[in-house]
Amino acid sequence: MLLKNTQAKRLLVVGDVMLDRYWFGEVNRISPEAPVPIVRIERSEERLGGAANVARNAVALGATTGLLGVIGQDEGGNIVESLLHESGIQSYLNRDPAISTIIKLRVIGRQQQLLRIDFEEKPTANVLRDKLSLFNGLIADYDVIVLSDYAKGSLINVAAMITTARLAGKLVLVDPKGSDFSRYAGATMLTPNKSEMKQVVGDWASESELTEKAQLMRRDLQLQALLLTRSEEGMTLYTDSEVTHVPAMAREVFDVSGAGDTVIATMAVMLAEGKSMREAVLIANRAGGIVVGKLGTATVSKEELFPEI
Repeated sequence: MLLKNTQAKRLLVVGDVMLDRYWFGEVNRISPEAPVPIVRIERSEERLGGAANVARNAVALGATTGLLGVIGQDEGGNIVESLLHESGIQSYLNRDPAISTIIKLRVIGRQQQLLRIDFEEKPTANVLRDKLSLFNGLIADYDVIVLSDYAKGSLINVAAMITTARLAGKLVLVDPKGSDFSRYAGATMLTPNKSEMKQVVGDWASESELTEKAQLMRRDLQLQALLLTRSEEGMTLYTDSEVTHVPAMAREVFDVSGAGDTVIATMAVMLAEGKSMREAVLIANRAGGIVVGKLGTATVSKEELFPEI
């Protein structure tokens, strides 16, 4: 299945931008001070995280991609900007001098994550207003809008963004967070995972009950589609005309970090290319199955996704 003319399509990713920092080391003994392992750090690595990882995944599939978000006026923000430049992502980041760039620091010993430390602050109101104005000026230049919500404060204007983008005739895909999805009403597609779904609709005792709850949510929020990602159970796509379940790829799961980013980025690129919802889900499921076999936030290349071409 050949990706044709991908670079003619433009994706704008908006959301919580993060820097994922990894410290890798050896673990040979337990600390005498507390029952914890001692990690002797041997190397470090920095990668784009959060909404920036969504953009990174879209670029890896050949799409022209812009990123809109907020970072601090600090070293972490400088690194994010540098990584965006290296990846070929167009940066529309707002600098907020009142906050630090969101950083997730993971300590890895013997290929296992031992600890994660988060540094985060919510953006200030003035910067968020500037971000909304910039968004309104950018959407005409993009075909698909991806809103990546990690509940870190960058998308408090998400309802206005969806309304503006849909009025402009754009496809809008949202990776949601929280217990109230009403602010995402009117989007083209929501991509919650299983735990996020349960936060909103409660548990379900059967597949038929899940379908009923999912379709009710989709209609209430006026969505074209709801894509539920279900870890080892695969994915289920709910639309007005059908329910499509795609089982998970049978492969070893190494790390689920950023898998949702890969899925929504792949969906966005495929829909931008004119694929049907069903075709896009099949490809996104394949991409998710590949990326969980990698350590940390990672991407899937066109060659990995379509080895037959």
